[in-house]
Amino acid sequence: MLRRSLSSEFVGGAYVFPGGAVDPADGDPELLGRCSGRTDAGASAVLEVESGGLAYWVSAFRECFEEAGVLVATRAGGEPLTFDDPGEEARFVAHRRALNAGERSFLDICRTEDLTLPAGSLYYVGHWITPEGPPRRYDTRFFAALAPPGQTAGHDEIETIEHMWVSPADALDQNDGGRIELLFPTVWNLRLLARYPTSADLIASASSFGVVPTIEPTQVLDEQGRRSLIVNIDPDKSGAG
Repeated sequence: MLRRSLSSEFVGGAYVFPGGAVDPADGDPELLGRCSGRTDAGASAVLEVESGGLAYWVSAFRECFEEAGVLVATRAGGEPLTFDDPGEEARFVAHRRALNAGERSFLDICRTEDLTLPAGSLYYVGHWITPEGPPRRYDTRFFAALAPPGQTAGHDEIETIEHMWVSPADALDQNDGGRIELLFPTVWNLRLLARYPTSADLIASASSFGVVPTIEPTQVLDEQGRRSLIVNIDPDKSGAG
């Protein structure tokens, strides 16, 4: 999990998953052609959109690399990308720095390193839309994948200022104890993750999720203050609720 910069306009200081917006370049035909395990038609059907769904997978790979330094990818021969070799790790540190500085594109990096993006190993697990009311709203998709071996995560020191590997239950306990701040959707997604003893169990289950419900909380203001409410969502019965 990454802690957002305290100067961020949106939820500064909160701990979040790596992520961001889908860029137009994420739908570049060459990048989509480097995806394995899913077609655009298949990805779009999973997301229940007409087309362009595979760009969300590309965006997830890119944002995870930009923000956390973890690049889920495979070499031309099919072997997972690892940073076991110090020279290779240094090269990708430079790639990430150039990507975040706008000096290189994600496609440039994939082309230079001849990488394939294993879209079939990245699973769609959640869809949240922020409540009506605030001037800035978000329509966010959540994905899960196994972290590649040999890579070490780290915050980018720009949009994020701290990072930690943490079990879902521990993150929820820290939030309940006021030691960290979590957003409402993050709490619910951590509750989803906490249902699985291991990451492998989560991925095995995610591969068989049915329709992922769209969750759009409602904000209410009453004697208890302003609260976000979710109606008729049971995390134990709904695929990724």
